[in-house]
Amino acid sequence: MKPAPVSYEAPDSLDAALAALQEHGFDAKILAGGQSLVPLLNFRLAQPGVLIDLNPISDLAWVRESAAGGLSIGAMTRQRKVETHPLVAERAPLLHEALPQVAHPQIRNRGTVGGSLAHADPAAELPVVAVTLGARFRLQSATGERWIDARDFYVSLMTTELQPDEILVEIELPLLPPRTGCAFVELARRHGDYATSGVAAVVTLDDAGQCSQARLVYLSAGDTPMAADRAASQLVGGDLSAESIRAAAEHATTEEIEPTADIHASVAYKRHLARVLTERALASAKARAGGSAGG
Repeated sequence: MKPAPVSYEAPDSLDAALAALQEHGFDAKILAGGQSLVPLLNFRLAQPGVLIDLNPISDLAWVRESAAGGLSIGAMTRQRKVETHPLVAERAPLLHEALPQVAHPQIRNRGTVGGSLAHADPAAELPVVAVTLGARFRLQSATGERWIDARDFYVSLMTTELQPDEILVEIELPLLPPRTGCAFVELARRHGDYATSGVAAVVTLDDAGQCSQARLVYLSAGDTPMAADRAASQLVGGDLSAESIRAAAEHATTEEIEPTADIHASVAYKRHLARVLTERALASAKARAGGSAGG
């Protein structure tokens, strides 16, 4: 199929893009990398009246240290640039680990970080990473801007708090505490396919080697990135033993995620797979934080 007829605008500044978005409202769609939107247009699952192309706006793409010492990423930054950027590997190792598992290099060469985050596919890696790391998003309209936590940004299936006149312009990732380890693990039928299951884990150890913070967030496990807060809280104060990791994985995957069956896997299999991946992710995160992987 081919897209339905649509008007096309390519503003050369953010102010012009925001003015166009304010003018057209619900009838407009933002074109970033196009790796999600263009297929929807071709299948006529999306039929906007106007496409507003952000690609001519060069000052929406950057990777730099944030004012707080973390990481700031412009929404139009290509995923491949973020994947290979040394500052990302240093300041956001979870993002660095997850990006090679996003589709294929050709997709990452065009796809943008902001586009994936705003598309809000619950099977996508980047929303899960953003929630896990406690990212904040800067949303801008013609009348002002606001910051929102990634955790609060995702509402339901492919639905976010982004308003019709707003553009996601910046992603800010906080600096991780010392002795923090991260891991991202997923399993797909073929590399580059959407994952059947996946999990991001972050743990922080205190000076005694005990867990002082933990986070677990899943993809392909519900309508949004699914945070298993109760399971993560079970780990705090303990030594991340194999037994405690196993118990947290069991709780997360039986009580806190909501996978749905598809032609490739039943709900029971997805829960089992998520449990196995959780144990692997937590063990890796513990080792990277400076703890013994076998402890």
